Amino acid sequence: MQWISALSTRPALESALAEVAEQVTAALSTPLDLGFIFLSSSFASDYPRLMPLLQEVLPARCWIGCAGGGIVGSRDGRTREVEETPALSVLVGSLPGARIQPFHLLSDDVPDLDSPPQAWSDRLGVNPADQPDFVLLADPFNSPLTDILQGLDFAYPQAVKVGGLASGEGLGNRPVLFLNERTLNGCIGVALSGSVGLRAIVAQGCRPIGTDLEVLEVERNIIRRVRTEDGKDVPLVDALRQTLATLSEPERELAQHSLFLGVARSAFQLNLEAGDYLIRNLLGVDPRTGAMAVGDRLRVGQRIRFHLRDARTSADDLEHLLQRDRQQWGPGTAQAALMFACLGRGQGLYGQPDFDSGLFQHYLPQTPLSGFFCNGEIGPIGDGTFLHGYTSVFGILEVRS
Repeated sequence: MQWISALSTRPALESALAEVAEQVTAALSTPLDLGFIFLSSSFASDYPRLMPLLQEVLPARCWIGCAGGGIVGSRDGRTREVEETPALSVLVGSLPGARIQPFHLLSDDVPDLDSPPQAWSDRLGVNPADQPDFVLLADPFNSPLTDILQGLDFAYPQAVKVGGLASGEGLGNRPVLFLNERTLNGCIGVALSGSVGLRAIVAQGCRPIGTDLEVLEVERNIIRRVRTEDGKDVPLVDALRQTLATLSEPERELAQHSLFLGVARSAFQLNLEAGDYLIRNLLGVDPRTGAMAVGDRLRVGQRIRFHLRDARTSADDLEHLLQRDRQQWGPGTAQAALMFACLGRGQGLYGQPDFDSGLFQHYLPQTPLSGFFCNGEIGPIGDGTFLHGYTSVFGILEVRS
């Protein structure tokens, strides 16, 4: 199995494709089985021409990709995150023994959530017995992604699923997904099985503050009352005030613009750590009742905890997860990787370029890496797959026996 990542920052499509093709052919002489392509929205006028031109210079059994607000790729042994300037990145592999099954879903194609798992496997043509993993790319305007993730988790509960929402200026209803020779809307994906599989790192970049709270009264995404650690039944906003009172002055200032809610993914785990919560936005407060709206539906009995996010926390979170991955799997098991990072990360968060990708390369050196900055990131937390924000998701491609 061989992978290579290539990157071009040339502003003309033909020149950019020629440059990445030159990098690939200099390193790989075997036929290409799978390729991922990500390009910035500065190439928008060239989207209809992209895939035919790509197949001419770099023919592969399957190509999949999308537009991104920033592009991640490697050139001359260095991985870069190219933001706000033209860029085109590819990750290509020669994968003997791999089963590669692309698919395209529009809203009308998605099975009803009451359908049996067989409806999903029939629609995708992917047998759960093959133990597939999935890379998913979606149009943020024309894809019922939440239903798709729930359905895939139902039909393929053991599968790793990673990906992101296309991003960039002027997306609108313009097709921004690329699959083989087509330019599409909706959701596209590729199921990987046989000799290739995925594992995931999901860095949400938040740290918990205060203590766990138990949801006592909730209506859809509006949390009205919670039980505190000392057993009191209070409005959620009162619990927030108690939490803020325990913080330092700099932390209280941070909470004015970087406060989130973490929802525990396990009902049984006693000692919860930072990565055990699914981070969700706080959307608003009702000052009359003390209720708070959250960017997700909750239910009575769930445990929640307030979280803060800043550059240092994001860096520490990703570093901890990368250290844990290397300790568990070793540095030599990663054959290549895809990076799906929020548009709110990058230089805007860290004040320096190439931070997340550079940290990844430090812990998994010489791993070909490609990806893009997303409108939303797809990755697993606990036993489910979710659409995230402010997150960096890495899909690590590995050999399966």
